[in-house]
Amino acid sequence: MAVTWRILRRTCLAVATALIVAACATPPTDPAARAAFDEANDPLEPMNRHVFEFNRVLDGLLFKNVAEFYRIVVPEAIRTSIRHVMTNLNEPVVFINNVLQAKVERGGTTAGRFLVNSTAGVAGIFDVATRVGLKEQTGDFGQTLYSWGVENGGPYLVLPILGPTNPRDGIGRGVDSYIDPWRYVSRDVGISHFMWTRFVVDGIDKRVRAGPELDEIEKSSIDFYASLRSLFRQNRAKELDNITPETIAPDQDLYRDPNAPQ
Repeated sequence: MAVTWRILRRTCLAVATALIVAACATPPTDPAARAAFDEANDPLEPMNRHVFEFNRVLDGLLFKNVAEFYRIVVPEAIRTSIRHVMTNLNEPVVFINNVLQAKVERGGTTAGRFLVNSTAGVAGIFDVATRVGLKEQTGDFGQTLYSWGVENGGPYLVLPILGPTNPRDGIGRGVDSYIDPWRYVSRDVGISHFMWTRFVVDGIDKRVRAGPELDEIEKSSIDFYASLRSLFRQNRAKELDNITPETIAPDQDLYRDPNAPQ
């Protein structure tokens, strides 16, 4: 049985490796084209484009329609309150990463936000913390790895459903999920679907907010895939570089051009 499992595992690894190699784009020989290829840092572009199109089809068939239904049925004030709750639930992960990054002031602000919004804000329904000057911070494990010296996140990667990332930030997502205290609290109290429900609600809310920008980018882009790749890179670079409380936008939008006029 053990031998069979090893053979199966090696076979799967070989097939996966073959698929990745087949999906790699061939570097161009022209110097200018090669420079653009290296700057894009997207050696898996053929595979990424297939995943991107899969996500677009799934979005058109499901996510966009669900988000539009949510926008129409749920009043904006309630959607805002739900967004505040989602943000408050994420504060422990932000705090842990602030501490891992040795950002004491940011960690204190995040802890203060969680305490204020969980009490005076009624479990985060109201963002009282921002009103009293405790600005929302950012903190994820991909950012933590960056602060530890892993500055190169690796090649651009498009994941099914989850969208654009890179290997460093993809690993960071997994670690953030693992260290999230609510994962263990919900399991201990028997709420088995809490994390999935939270993930879905947060995703729907983000799709509602990103809708107008996505539509505009798609209409104005010659290459929608390349445009989103560029915007993702710019936004992530800004988020990684601007890690002081004063320079981080509390409601940063993945699909908003960071260089666009405010």
